[in-house]
Amino acid sequence: MARLDVNRSGEMEVFVRVVDLGGFSAAARDFALTPSAVSKLVTRLEARLNARLVNRSTRKLQLTPEGCRYYEHGVRVLANLDEAESAAALGDSPAGRVRVSCNVPFGRHVLLPALPEFVTLFPDVSLDLSLTDHVVDLLEDRTDVAVRAGPLKSSALMARKLGTVKMHIASAPGYLKRKGTPQHPDDLARHNLLGPNYVRATGGWPLVCDGVGMTIKPTGNIQASDGEALRELALAGAGLTRLADFQVRDDFARGALVPVLEPFTVSDSEEVHAIFLGQGGHMPARVRVFLDFLAEYCRVG
Repeated sequence: MARLDVNRSGEMEVFVRVVDLGGFSAAARDFALTPSAVSKLVTRLEARLNARLVNRSTRKLQLTPEGCRYYEHGVRVLANLDEAESAAALGDSPAGRVRVSCNVPFGRHVLLPALPEFVTLFPDVSLDLSLTDHVVDLLEDRTDVAVRAGPLKSSALMARKLGTVKMHIASAPGYLKRKGTPQHPDDLARHNLLGPNYVRATGGWPLVCDGVGMTIKPTGNIQASDGEALRELALAGAGLTRLADFQVRDDFARGALVPVLEPFTVSDSEEVHAIFLGQGGHMPARVRVFLDFLAEYCRVG
């Protein structure tokens, strides 16, 4: 059962739990209180802040802009409070949960194989891992660290570079035997180009022909939600696709996939970054050690 302190941190904890659980009744059950008691506590908090945090005119819990800002700060304050208590109990050993979002190819081929080493080094840190090639909002999804590939958009987020990875256009030998191996970018018009169904910053496959850059948009008959699904489609002989070197290195070695148009893709690469909120002393130790681990054990390129 959740702990309730009738003080500023307690009010904050109740409000955050109301938002997390989607209503006063659910939070009341979590704290073993009545819904009216939780509602009065939030009303008292609003009075103290002189700001409305929740719109009560709708059935669904709806935060005001002030409520959103208070919630975002509250989540971080409570996380730091939990860490302070853990530090007092465990000394300098990092502890607590780190929520991580990672693109699927990097997660499958680089991060997951390294995680046993991390949990051995930091047994008191637990990881909540989500593999997705869709970009998440760190604040909205309450994510501590996100691993992203490709150009970074300008934002207030902090970034730590994990390396630069070479990209390849690849296909299965069986497909190339049926359709022929492209020798020039113009030949791609006669091939099935498999691409993602999410927006990418590059907008397509970058190639250089006779010193001139061009972008080929994959317009094949299959699109997929992540890079690992595209790899599986290529392995099955469905067409050509663009993949990271760490994805296909073993496939190339055993002949399951073949790189094509390499003279035209020599400059095609993507940077990989770990994105996070906060820095320096404002960063929880559990997040700091995870970022340090990524930088040491999960570098690519």
